[in-house]
Amino acid sequence: MKGYILALDQGTTSSRAIVFDQTLLPCGAASRPLPQIYPRPAWVEHDPRAIWETQVEAAREAIARAGIRPDEIAAIGIANQRETTLVWERETGRPLHNAIVWQCRRTAPLCEDLRARGWERHVREKTGLVIDAYFSGPKLKWLLDEVPGLRERARRGEVVFGTVDTWLLWNLTAGRVHATDASNASRTMMLDIHRVAWDDEILAELDIPRAMLPEVRPSSQVYGRTDPALFGAAIPVAGCAGDQQAALFGQACFRPGMVKNTYGTGCFLLMNTGGQPVFSRHGLITTVAWWTDRVTYALEGSVYVAGALIQWLRDGLGILSTAAESESLARSVPDSGGVYLVPAFVGLGAPHWDMYARGTILGITRGTTRAHLVRSALEAICFQTRDVLESMEADAVVTGCTPAPLRADGGAAVNDFLMQLQADILGRPVERPRIIETTALGAACLAGIAVGLLPSQEELADRWLADRRFVPTMAPDERERLYRGWQRAVERARGWAIP
Repeated sequence: MKGYILALDQGTTSSRAIVFDQTLLPCGAASRPLPQIYPRPAWVEHDPRAIWETQVEAAREAIARAGIRPDEIAAIGIANQRETTLVWERETGRPLHNAIVWQCRRTAPLCEDLRARGWERHVREKTGLVIDAYFSGPKLKWLLDEVPGLRERARRGEVVFGTVDTWLLWNLTAGRVHATDASNASRTMMLDIHRVAWDDEILAELDIPRAMLPEVRPSSQVYGRTDPALFGAAIPVAGCAGDQQAALFGQACFRPGMVKNTYGTGCFLLMNTGGQPVFSRHGLITTVAWWTDRVTYALEGSVYVAGALIQWLRDGLGILSTAAESESLARSVPDSGGVYLVPAFVGLGAPHWDMYARGTILGITRGTTRAHLVRSALEAICFQTRDVLESMEADAVVTGCTPAPLRADGGAAVNDFLMQLQADILGRPVERPRIIETTALGAACLAGIAVGLLPSQEELADRWLADRRFVPTMAPDERERLYRGWQRAVERARGWAIP
């Protein structure tokens, strides 16, 4: 009996794979690191071949660890880093440039030009997004402008574009499927989210040939079958969603007003707003959450640097031997000693949207130790989350969607100190689920529903279980004092790299 689902979770710093059984319990997992490429300051790239190879290796190992045969897998679901942009040859599948990663800031001048020429309102109304270097459309325009002959080849149909989900689908199906799901397409700054179709006016302005774009499909359907040579069976690829939307689904946030935050390389808060797109007045973006029997929308606030900050303390500064050491070091001091760290390494995302902000450390004295710096880094993750959630709550007053307790997931959510600190900084409960890998879980659920292995969304909601609930213990006046200091620090980081 085919009772298993393979979830592929292709992220910014690693490619993971998890096998879930029919009760949605993980029974085999594997991961491979993904090397980062930094050609210039604030430029970030990946090798497309490395994305594919690390994902296939992780998938094969996960299947082996689960102790199952490939023909026992009913479906594959994909969750992926979203705005990262790739181009490759239609005939051969050969990449024509490194992938430009969502964090990359190289298109900031191009975005400034679009704003200056009055495109902000059109982009916001059609796509739900702001004009920012974060999104795929400007990255694709940069490639077409800068790689000799690429635009002409694209017009002739020889070159195709995709985000990471499209790249994985293409390779899983041996080039038979060139498609993306609505949640990923909504991150390109090229999709009309009302019609769930590519916007011709934006494509014309960016001079992007429509022929190179993938077909936009629902998030839960059979896209195609894998090449049997990959895993030893032709397995249906039946679910696809951007990683943060997949996590919202995996957290069973199916009712409007439910909120989750994923603590990964960055932090990503999403609030389900139901079947109509809600446009923020407080610096958030509107996105497609998923497309199942109908399209569901979400408000989102993106924090570019969260877990990546701890990586930097470990690998860049060498003041941590492991990421896990951050918890014990932070606990070793009663507070951050007045130190604030603003991790604007690649600018600031929501609600500030400052492409020219840069990282700042303030409040250092002779008594500052590495423990204070580590604690300030964890506080920065929590402060950035509060920035976004307060904007979300302000929008919720208008929409009638009152945010529920925050559901937390992602690798850093296992840090009890961080979760308690987050509840204290927010002044609201934080709930952590028993299955922390909600991104992969969401992809598995979408795939399982498509092939009939799993029940409806309503039944899946009943299966969500909390591991622990963190409630605020910090005095309100202390919470506000700390947050005012953070706001002052952010102002000093803003606009630093303006040319």
